Amino acid sequence: MAAARLLCALLVLPAVILWPTALACGPGRGYRARRRFARKLTPLVYKQFVPNVAEKTLGASGRYEGKISRSSERFKELMPNYNPDIMFKDEENTGADRLMTQRCKDRLNALAISVMNQWPGVKLRVTEGWDEDGNHSDESLHYEGRAVDVTTSDRDRAKYGMLARLAVEAGFDWVYYESKAHIHCSVKAENSMAARTGGCFPGASMVRLQGGGMRTLRDLRPGERVLAVDAVGRPVFSPVLLFLDRQPTTLLRFHDIETVDPPRHLFASAKHLLYTSPNATRFPRGFVATFAARVLPGDFVTVWDEAGAEMRATLVRSVATREQHGAFAPLSAEGTVVVNDVLVSCYAVLEGQRLAHWVFAPVRLWHALRGHPVVADNSTGVHWYPRLLHGLARTFFGRLSFQPLYESYLEVM
Repeated sequence: MAAARLLCALLVLPAVILWPTALACGPGRGYRARRRFARKLTPLVYKQFVPNVAEKTLGASGRYEGKISRSSERFKELMPNYNPDIMFKDEENTGADRLMTQRCKDRLNALAISVMNQWPGVKLRVTEGWDEDGNHSDESLHYEGRAVDVTTSDRDRAKYGMLARLAVEAGFDWVYYESKAHIHCSVKAENSMAARTGGCFPGASMVRLQGGGMRTLRDLRPGERVLAVDAVGRPVFSPVLLFLDRQPTTLLRFHDIETVDPPRHLFASAKHLLYTSPNATRFPRGFVATFAARVLPGDFVTVWDEAGAEMRATLVRSVATREQHGAFAPLSAEGTVVVNDVLVSCYAVLEGQRLAHWVFAPVRLWHALRGHPVVADNSTGVHWYPRLLHGLARTFFGRLSFQPLYESYLEVM
């Protein structure tokens, strides 16, 4: 194992540039930090923002994903917040300020508690939430229900610097002491790497084994060969190298993608990649790696047709969300796997299969050198290699203002 880590360490630095793909379906349930000792909180100063990168970058709240209207499919992502410990200005008298994503709601509720603890008798006040009227700048996260502007109920501006610090501590992904009149806070999208859905596939999901038979992801072990597809679309049995994430007992919400013929149900986390096409073509021609959250009825996916012993395209009948137990992310040598007879990628977070596959080249190299024995593995949590990439990347991007260059790089790849 020491030799494995040394080899990977020598090759890992270039992969850090692409660190988000290393997180499987992201740390989802949150990258768990050690409990910190109580410390004195320092208020933010006027015009300061935390973290010290632009709001719509991966190091903060992430890219703008499009305006949500009441008639759009994504409107169901917005949840009303009726917390009695929060005052909502609601100057439009439509309840719009109460609508927000679940992640934003969770962070806002946590902030409300902090405000009451910090200043007894004072409540958190929301002056702006979801915007359906176009009152903010282009691509504002208010249009997605991912941003709120807050004050204290007593409107004491002397408190706003500390209010901003409390918002940082409450877990908002970007906090800006934007105005003398309010603090601006925003969060990542629900289907992003830091969103609550996490996981990859539930434990009851099935894969096909070499030699016949099927096995649940819960019972699958590294070294076993599972049905996958190579780069030119041929079905192959590829060895499982490791689990990027393995959480047997957690309960998570997955996208339930149902196909027509043959009828199949694939449960995948929002930011996991699978292959879709607008036409019934043969993989890989015309297929692109797409987040599960973006799959719509009428799209085509690739499934295993057992009768014809081949992979073929089939129509998506419906897409819903359901809670399932377990979160498993197997990594095969091919970077693909057939789960519940539907072809999917082993990767997530960035819509770039080739980039993600490149990040794990050191892992494939090590396993190619040592072979692929079937080994028992009952470990849980995120594998050390993606954890290593995540830690290095957080240090790298945290100390260098490298994010704009990074995102420009992704745009041209």
